[in-house]
Amino acid sequence: MIDLNFPKYNFRFKNSQNKIAVFDELRKKFIILTPEEWVRQHCTQFLIQEKEFPKSLINVEKQLKLGKLTKRYDIVVYNSDGSIHLIVECKAPHIKITQNVFDQIAQYNMTLDADFLMVTNGLSHYYCKMNYEAGEYEFLPEIPAYKLA
Repeated sequence: MIDLNFPKYNFRFKNSQNKIAVFDELRKKFIILTPEEWVRQHCTQFLIQEKEFPKSLINVEKQLKLGKLTKRYDIVVYNSDGSIHLIVECKAPHIKITQNVFDQIAQYNMTLDADFLMVTNGLSHYYCKMNYEAGEYEFLPEIPAYKLA
């Protein structure tokens, strides 16, 4: 896998059905290593190690109902009161971050009402803070670190 624009992290790997799998410490199992999974693993470690979010508040790859559609979000970080602090949309490194990617996370956020959004392909990262009263969002230079509410 290619180097990403994240700090270096240590991962556990194994061979599974002639494919490389990486251990996901949040899901507590080995996951087949795809380019998108490589980004997701780095992003979760970034949130845990650099931004100090407790593992217990991070959820990965869960289903989400959007009207009649069932989708899957990449990463959600909860506040201690159960509301959603952050939604992360991960793409493989070769996928360009386009308006369609922002539309996808905005669609998820219509259901989830997160405080912050993050979009990454492992090489480029974009962070937004939601302002629901004004009906807009503000781009940030980085995502704020965890702090107890």
